[in-house]
Amino acid sequence: MVTPGRIAVEEVPDPTPGPTDVVVRPAAVGICGTDLHIMDGEFAPSFPIVPGHEFAGEIVAVGSQVSGYAVGDQVAVDPSLYCGYCYYCKRARGNQCENWAAIGVTASGGAAEFVAAPMANLFALPDHLAARDAALIEPLSCAVRGFDVLPRAMATSYLIYGSGTMGLMMLELAKRAGAESVSVVDLNPARLATAERLGCSAATTSAEELDAPRGFDVVIDCTGAEAAIRDGLSRVGRGGTFLQFGVSSYDARVAIEPYEIYRREITITGSMAVLHSFDRAGELLAAGVLDPSIFVSHRFPLDDYAQALDQFRAGVGRKILIEP
Repeated sequence: MVTPGRIAVEEVPDPTPGPTDVVVRPAAVGICGTDLHIMDGEFAPSFPIVPGHEFAGEIVAVGSQVSGYAVGDQVAVDPSLYCGYCYYCKRARGNQCENWAAIGVTASGGAAEFVAAPMANLFALPDHLAARDAALIEPLSCAVRGFDVLPRAMATSYLIYGSGTMGLMMLELAKRAGAESVSVVDLNPARLATAERLGCSAATTSAEELDAPRGFDVVIDCTGAEAAIRDGLSRVGRGGTFLQFGVSSYDARVAIEPYEIYRREITITGSMAVLHSFDRAGELLAAGVLDPSIFVSHRFPLDDYAQALDQFRAGVGRKILIEP
């Protein structure tokens, strides 16, 4: 991304590993909503930036102090770059780091032939997990982090807004977290069809159609859209929890009713990116919690990055991967 709104495929210098870094040749790089925000200039990184924070591939070079990894190893990469010494890092809240950075957001990312990454951020892939599918680990790690902030109890009723990649991942995790039911709302019929294929309890274009007179124990917004958030807040049952998981634009605003929060004892919480969840997501993917053949709908070569981003913005398909 050269400037906000402008993409170019260009030659850049190959990265060299620092003492505790490796260089990875990405096999696949995912596109997500964060990439759209960067493209629109909302996250204000320093341009130009090589995007791509969801990726996995083969190690092609290692730094002088790297141990436990070698050239040829297949790895997925946690893009998070925490400083380790700020107020929040010292309290194990790295995703709130005061000097927060990330590969593919503030540093050169995986949408390239080669990308550098710290040894500490690597997850070694088991032999049966293909690197071209392991780009799913990063978004799954965000979903795992989302469940870390949710109460978990058997026979919980879930309502998920959005059946794109993240909504579908939340659906799969909810099914394994003691859900009594998992209902999904989306305006896109094709995406709802995938939610049905994955075994949701109900798939609809409007929560009004759901039979839930007491509301839901957990409502998760995976859209970032004001209308969905507003509606979702009204669907939380007494003592329930609303999770803001989808990324909204900076200027999004939603009115709340403080009395209803008080009266119904509602918890409103948020979840941002990855926090001690990347390796767990890798283990879950390796164990088969997601079927990559269902989650990945399109694969593009690097030269077609702009086309892939446009398709993602249009809501066509599920997870879209770039294969450099």
